[in-house]
Amino acid sequence: MNRIKTDLLIIGAGSGGLSVAAGASQMGADVVLLEGHKMGGDCLNFGCVPSKALIATGKAAYGQRHSAEYGVANAAGEVDYAAAKDHVADVIAQIAPVDSQERFEGFGVNVIREYGRFISEDEVQAGDTVIKARRIVIATGSSPLVPPITGLDTTPYETNETLFNLREKPEHLLIIGGGPIGMEMAQAHIRMGCKVTVIEGDKALSKDDPELAAIVLQTLKDEGIEIAEGAQAAEIRGDVGAIEVEAKDGRVFKGSHLLVAVGRKANTDRLDLEKAGIEPIKNGIKVDDSLRTTNRKVYAIGDVAGGMQFTHVAGYHGGVVIRSLMFALPAKAKTAHIPWATYTDPELSQVGLTEAQAKEKHSDKLEVVRFHYNHNDRAIAERKTKGLIKVMVVKGRPVGASIVGYQAGELINLWALALANNMKMSQIASMVAPYPTIGEINKRAAGAYFSPRLFESDLVKTVVRLVQRFIP
Repeated sequence: MNRIKTDLLIIGAGSGGLSVAAGASQMGADVVLLEGHKMGGDCLNFGCVPSKALIATGKAAYGQRHSAEYGVANAAGEVDYAAAKDHVADVIAQIAPVDSQERFEGFGVNVIREYGRFISEDEVQAGDTVIKARRIVIATGSSPLVPPITGLDTTPYETNETLFNLREKPEHLLIIGGGPIGMEMAQAHIRMGCKVTVIEGDKALSKDDPELAAIVLQTLKDEGIEIAEGAQAAEIRGDVGAIEVEAKDGRVFKGSHLLVAVGRKANTDRLDLEKAGIEPIKNGIKVDDSLRTTNRKVYAIGDVAGGMQFTHVAGYHGGVVIRSLMFALPAKAKTAHIPWATYTDPELSQVGLTEAQAKEKHSDKLEVVRFHYNHNDRAIAERKTKGLIKVMVVKGRPVGASIVGYQAGELINLWALALANNMKMSQIASMVAPYPTIGEINKRAAGAYFSPRLFESDLVKTVVRLVQRFIP
């Protein structure tokens, strides 16, 4: 048995673990990094990267079939499904070197390609190596949640971990789950020539503003996706080519392939947390505001920390714990400024409070300003006029923003910046945006906040009249 002592041990080489490893090693700490599967974790290999690559294929095909409105003849937009998966693999391959073992070894990180499990409060065994560390960071991420549906264990199905290896185009893809992953893959596949049915036990896109989510859902329906809400899957049967999903209310959905996209579960099963005195919770590991577990020497970040499950949150968590690990300075993780986006077309994004949340928290102090895409000149030129932005404002400061439309995932960045720095609407309004850009929508939303104050105020009008009368 090999034995190693180190300043910092990181379990998991996904977004969060790699962020901590890169920062800590370059600052001079002795770092050991464990990864029993693929470097880059879920995001690079099974999640964000491959899904966005497949969405790009769908957009390209859809664009060919709908180009006449730009003066270009429509084309068939036929998709070679296997070639599309080659495109996905190529995108992963181009990004992979950034997350590679070789790159991190170049930083001085000792990378061990084994899963780790605790054997004491400060020791982890990985294969035939025992690592004793002053501080440990658990960054093991999450995996697809497979629900206990009757028949699922004997019926072939895909998850996000297997879908991108599928080479044969599904004739009719059934998707259980109407969240972001389900809806993104539904639209990508309908655009690639598959029939698609989404089976959702509650409401699709239920975590987003319902007014904005409705715009996305209607678009998906218009493209031919069947969305069955309130359809709790009760039984699954069949084989590839002939799969049936029966809902509790008796509805039966038939298709050729099945994708299960009902959520994620934290990867804690291999860790033997109890041997380190680490308390688990239902959706991960119990942590305090500084992301420390019940073992003061151990931190948990990213999906396994039991909060928001996004790659950018894992990276943010990495930055928070680096402050504590490297400099022994207090640092707390916050969530109010964390944005998210669903990469359907149109895109859907959110940061801070939704309108409903803001009304509940701030009551009569809340103002909601709105601006529609169809008043933006660039959106008109691009024929991307479907969508709007809503900004929730309290005492002159934004507390949330919801956007649906073209490049909503890009537009939300400004509002994430504003919430992170407690900015005022006046600061947004003072920004000069180049014309014509989609980004002007953000400035116009800020302008919509001040317009009534300037153009509907009797006081302002009185002052202007006095100035015009008495100033030469």
